[in-house]
Amino acid sequence: MLHHVKDLSPEQKSAVEALLGRAVSSDEAVSVRAVAPATIIPSQLSQQERSEALQKLDAYFARADAGRKLVSDEEEEAILTEAIRSVRRGYRPVE
Repeated sequence: MLHHVKDLSPEQKSAVEALLGRAVSSDEAVSVRAVAPATIIPSQLSQQERSEALQKLDAYFARADAGRKLVSDEEEEAILTEAIRSVRRGYRPVE
């Protein structure tokens, strides 16, 4: 259900702002939805198989990193932010 912020009580508005982590304006609308937690499926792998899979992943990422151009932390952050913004308009990095 959609709720217009202008129609919320001060307590409800404060709760929404606390959940969102930002102030909301009276011309905005909010929707709150409860979802059931995802079911966690236990692994069917043995400890040996898990260790082997981890070793394969480590080797894969080592190969991928070997060909990577070294960049500064600032450049890395800018690249990641640009990539996220390309799929999430309005993304603002947490500072």
